[in-house]
Amino acid sequence: MIHYSIASIPGDGIGREVIPEAIKCLNKVAMKYSFGLNFEEYPWSCEWAKEHNGKVACDDLIHELSSFDAILLGALGNPKFLPDHISLAPLVQIRQEFDLYLCLRPAKLLPKIKSPLANKTTEDIDILVVRENSEGEYISAGGVFKHNEPEEIVVQTAIHSRKGVERIIRQACIQAQNRRKKLTMATKSNAMAYAMVFWDEVLEIVAKDFPDLTIEKMHIDALCMALVKNPERFDVIVASNLFGDILSDLTAGLVGSLGLTPSANINPDNASPGLFEPVHGSAPDIAGKGIANPIATIRAAAMMLDYLGEKVASGRLEDAVIQHLAESKLRTPDLGGTATTEEVGNDIMKRI
Repeated sequence: MIHYSIASIPGDGIGREVIPEAIKCLNKVAMKYSFGLNFEEYPWSCEWAKEHNGKVACDDLIHELSSFDAILLGALGNPKFLPDHISLAPLVQIRQEFDLYLCLRPAKLLPKIKSPLANKTTEDIDILVVRENSEGEYISAGGVFKHNEPEEIVVQTAIHSRKGVERIIRQACIQAQNRRKKLTMATKSNAMAYAMVFWDEVLEIVAKDFPDLTIEKMHIDALCMALVKNPERFDVIVASNLFGDILSDLTAGLVGSLGLTPSANINPDNASPGLFEPVHGSAPDIAGKGIANPIATIRAAAMMLDYLGEKVASGRLEDAVIQHLAESKLRTPDLGGTATTEEVGNDIMKRI
C-alpha cells in the first residue's frame, strides 16, 4: 500500500475547525481506495507567535516541510494579535521558496446553491482563475523613508519576469485546453505601461502555440464588471498575483460563498510539496462557534489527492460534496442554514 505524508497546518481561527473535517473525509476516502495518509500537525499560528518572539512559524519551516508530499493549510491570521502582513508571511514564503507558481482557484456554481446574481444556474458559472503565485505584486521589494514624518515616502515594487509570466500563461492555456478552450488574461496595459504591456506581449507569443484556443485580454476593471454581468462568458482567467487574488474572491462571491471555493498552489515542474487551502481566511469573527463551512477545505483536499495522483479518490471526494449539496438540507450559516461545521463534514464523509 502506498502512503503519502501530509503536513497539516490548521493555523488560526476557523482553520482549526475546518481542517479536522477535511482530514476525516480524507481518511475515509483513503480507506476506500486502499492508500495511506500520514498526517503531521504543526501548531504554527498567531497564537503560537505569542510564545515564540512574534514569529508565526519556525525559522526553518521550508526545511521542515520539504520532505512532505503535500501541505494542507487551514488559514493564517488574527489582527487581534498580529497585523495580517506578518501573520501571512509564512504562507507567502512557502509559495515563493518552493516556487509554487501555479495557483488554481476554481469557482463553479454548485447544486442547490444560489448565486447572488439573479437567474444563474450551475451551467452559467464555471470559472477557473489561474493566479501567478511566485512574484509580481507580492514580492517584498520596496521600503519606507522618513517613517511617520510629513515627508514620508513608501515604495512597493512589483517584479514580473519573462520566465514567470510565460510559464503561468502557458499553464493557463493548458488548463483551457482541458476545459472549454477559452482563455481571458487580466491586464491593465492602458495605465501600466511597463508591467502590463509586458504581460500583453508575452500573451501574444505564447498564444501562437495554442491555435485551438480562443484567447482574449481584458482590462482588470472591465473584467470585474463583465464577471458580474455575464459570468457565463468566462472559462479560464489568468492573472498576476494581485489581480488573481482579487478576481478569485470575486468569483467565489459569484458562486455563493468563500466557504465553497478551494485553492491549489503547485509547481508541476519540480518535486516541491504542493500547498492546498481554502480561499477564505481565518474569519476570527465566527471562530470557535462551530459554524464555519468546511466545504472549501474538503474540496482543497480533493485537489490535493488529484495532485498526488489519486485521481479516482479525488473525484469521489468531490462527488460526495456535490451529493451533499444536492441531497442534504444541511447548510452552514454562510449558505443560509443553521448546520454546524461538524454536521456538514459528517454528512459528506458518509457519502464517500
